[in-house]
Amino acid sequence: MNNCPLESERKIMLFLVAALLLMGIMLGTAAHLPLPVTLVAAAVIAGWLLVFFLRERRHQDEVTSR
Repeated sequence: MNNCPLESERKIMLFLVAALLLMGIMLGTAAHLPLPVTLVAAAVIAGWLLVFFLRERRHQDEVTSR
């Protein structure tokens, strides 16, 4: 398996762009949605970003321990 740094960075950026796009869409529609729906969507996005953060942190720990 060839995991060059450029490919890894590209995946990270794609993930962040998708997360920010989803957050922007949800914030734009938040004015038109009931509050409980908006809060659930915000919790889902926050969970998604938390999982991303934890995966990246674990990956950095593995890379630095080599």
